[in-house]
Amino acid sequence: MAKNKKTKVARRDFLRGAVAGAAGAAALAVNPASAAASPAEPLRTGPPPMLPEAETEAPVRGSVLTENRSGSDFMVDVIKSLGIEYVCSNPGSSFRGLHESVVNYGGNKDPEFLTCCHEESAVAMAHGYAKIEGKPLAVFAHGTVGLQHASMGIYNAYCDHAPIFLIVGNIVDATKRMPGVEWAHSVQDAAAMVRDYTKWDDLPMSLESFAESALRAYKIAMTPPFMPVVLVADGELQENPIPPDLDAKLKVPKVYAERPPQADSASIAEAARMLVAAESPVLLVDRMAHSPEGLAALIELAEVLQAPVVDRAARMNFPSRHPLNQSERGRELIGEADVILGLEMADFWGSLNSYRDQMYRTSQPLTKPGVKLISINSGDLFSKANYQDFQRFTDVDLAMAADAEASVPALTEAVKREISPDRKHAFDARGEKLASAHQESLDRSRSLATYAWDASPISTARLCSELWGQIHNEDWSLVSAVTFVNRWPLRLWDFNKHYQYIGAAGGYGIGYGMPAAVGAALANRKHGRLSVNIQNDGDLMYAPGILWTAAHHKIPLLTVMHNNHAYHQEVMQVQIMADRHSRGVDRATIGTTMTEPMIDFSKLAQSMGMHAEGPITDPNELGPAIRRAVEIVKNGEPALVDVHTQPR
Repeated sequence: MAKNKKTKVARRDFLRGAVAGAAGAAALAVNPASAAASPAEPLRTGPPPMLPEAETEAPVRGSVLTENRSGSDFMVDVIKSLGIEYVCSNPGSSFRGLHESVVNYGGNKDPEFLTCCHEESAVAMAHGYAKIEGKPLAVFAHGTVGLQHASMGIYNAYCDHAPIFLIVGNIVDATKRMPGVEWAHSVQDAAAMVRDYTKWDDLPMSLESFAESALRAYKIAMTPPFMPVVLVADGELQENPIPPDLDAKLKVPKVYAERPPQADSASIAEAARMLVAAESPVLLVDRMAHSPEGLAALIELAEVLQAPVVDRAARMNFPSRHPLNQSERGRELIGEADVILGLEMADFWGSLNSYRDQMYRTSQPLTKPGVKLISINSGDLFSKANYQDFQRFTDVDLAMAADAEASVPALTEAVKREISPDRKHAFDARGEKLASAHQESLDRSRSLATYAWDASPISTARLCSELWGQIHNEDWSLVSAVTFVNRWPLRLWDFNKHYQYIGAAGGYGIGYGMPAAVGAALANRKHGRLSVNIQNDGDLMYAPGILWTAAHHKIPLLTVMHNNHAYHQEVMQVQIMADRHSRGVDRATIGTTMTEPMIDFSKLAQSMGMHAEGPITDPNELGPAIRRAVEIVKNGEPALVDVHTQPR
């Protein structure tokens, strides 16, 4: 990028102005004409008081302190080279150099600075964006306090294997910290507080080192398993001018893509033989597909084998209406299976065992004796000890530490080579039975959805059905999880594209939902997709400022509130304890519900500049309200419909 040379000012002239007295110092901060008209101030021992004009007016273009690029200008060159489109951030002084360089030197484009009202929301936006776009955006965080705010979002992304490119501002040299706030917001080792749940971090102390570390961090984040990375940007390195002799030598290293790790050919061949010989194989998937190619690869493998797919749906892995999608019969099929292939399973053990949450916790296998287990999981390539998100150990027969999406095409080809005409005939017969079972499951779900159809509060089945009725002819993308609405979208809607579902938070952290939906909608915006968010009420109240971010940056997102006035998961947990102790469940709402007063999410959204309707309590009014909101979103604005719903 061309250097941004500024008007040259003699050092002697600058110094002469700097020692001109208190009146001269004030003149640098306020309008020169106003300062000249003011009476001379008496000499002070401390700095001059800040005048009201200095707090509200733009700084005057007075003496230029440097003609050279700053370190942060070069840092922006590096960030641009990575193809990063956005920076999500709550502003902070420890990265003020980077902030100014992004918006001025970089032209506020690629990356564009997006204003967030909380660091956790900024990271969750990056999380949702990455799961749609397949690459990270950047997050700037301010020192100790900003990184602490961001930490829950980072942990969610770590557990969910989502790439986040995080830059933390810090002032390393203690002698360069201003008294007061900069000491409280600086730290010896900034990344220490999140090191247990990030993949890599670094503190580069030169611009050359920053360039190399940034590319290394990006490469590490984008190599399966995808995870957050952290760079600490020293304030001095950002703000100091680059000496001309160094500026001439600085260069941005070459950016290149890493090929994901694939399973070894011997293991692939053995897995193929096991799957072809199996009478009742099951393909169990969770985070397998992270691109359109992954979705297509799994479809081909399932169809070649005519094997059932049980999707745990941490990503959009397999079409919901495909006849081999047997997710609603997962427990039954796992119990009958003789070979189970687990693809990027976050919790393989939990899918193969039943667990009883009683006074004495017990478990028992769902599988029959002698079942053979195969695993392809990039999570086996990276693990840490303190945070136990890796779940219980699974005793598998064949394990491949590799990226499943990259490995499945080779497995499919190996399976094709193993199939004899007799096995092909058996596979076709199996496929016919599975197709019939799939249709029966779909019919059963449609029938169950009619229960409480006219009830108020509105049933979650009716909410999801009315929503589907308004969006099914659009190029839509569901950018929220489905657990808290009884998985009705996955049971009723027709999912067939990789961007149509992004899964849940990963670390089960509340406060993820709305900002992740906004981040995913940001990624969908340039593709013209209709982003849809079924939003839990308690989750939105963690950081409602994200509504302002969506409105301010005109991020088109349809949000339909699942407003059941409670943290209902916790209502049920207190009920379990009360029942266990024979105390009755009537007081389980204390400390778990949000009533008296009810939260009016429509007015909350309107106060942030967003179109909103509701609360909707009559189910017959729901469809028209959603239709009106869809039109707003299609015109490029976010919209929200507040719906009073049943608990689940």
